[in-house]
Amino acid sequence: MNEQKLTFPSDGLKLSGILSFPDDFNPTRKYPAIMVLHGFGSNKDSVRCSDPCRFLNGLGYVTLRFDMRGCGESEGEPKHVLCLDQVSDTRNAITFLSGHPNVDALRIGCMGSSFGGAVTIYTAGVDTRVAAAISVGGWGDGVSKFRKQHPTPEAWERFLAMLEDGKRHRLDTGKSLMVPRFDIVPVPEAIRHKVNRGSHQLFPVETAQSMFDFRAIDVVSQIAPRPLLLMHPSVDSVTPTEQSIDLFKQAGQPTELHLFAGMDHFLLGDKEPAAENLLRDWLSRFFPA
Repeated sequence: MNEQKLTFPSDGLKLSGILSFPDDFNPTRKYPAIMVLHGFGSNKDSVRCSDPCRFLNGLGYVTLRFDMRGCGESEGEPKHVLCLDQVSDTRNAITFLSGHPNVDALRIGCMGSSFGGAVTIYTAGVDTRVAAAISVGGWGDGVSKFRKQHPTPEAWERFLAMLEDGKRHRLDTGKSLMVPRFDIVPVPEAIRHKVNRGSHQLFPVETAQSMFDFRAIDVVSQIAPRPLLLMHPSVDSVTPTEQSIDLFKQAGQPTELHLFAGMDHFLLGDKEPAAENLLRDWLSRFFPA
């Protein structure tokens, strides 16, 4: 794979990225491009980014995967992950791609899984430069997502108390209260090995509050008439499947929703033939290379 390591600016910070080119790259041509966004506290080197980029390069797309601020090799306060900051980083990535000599500025798509899927939807809803959007296991409403992720009354009370403790800690000390990632987003033990090893394991409570307040569902209807693809496991042990169903109900056309049986949260990067075939077909119809 023909790759180029680079940095680009975002709100006064330098973000680290990798630009990858199609297998038959011709330096005299302009290509459609797809950004592949990493998940919660992860980074561009996750297989959830690198493997989809290879797949898309093979189909004829330029791809960009990059570390959001505070993640991986990018500048920014480490572990300080805020949803709207990531939307801003993604919009600045579009600006960077738009100026690249081998990218068709009118054909830039965005794709992400889980947290990255939510950021993809929100970005496409507020920025018309996103020509096509793909969310894999993403979410649209932070409150209802967390309510399902902390399902018992006791677990829900603990989660809400964590948010309030964080606010008091900030007022009393001027510093953030740090909490484990699985206290924010529970992941079953059986699939925790699929969380990228380079992912952050501690986050400030402000990260959880940011996710709690984040509502991509409020802007999903603004993506139309640009195409939107929603992919989700039919039974997802991390992000409730209802999140993509609810997004589909609010979205305009053309939007497709596909649920996958026998798969769990980490669809991207597992080289699942059903998911890859679906993605290949959808791209050929709505965002061809």
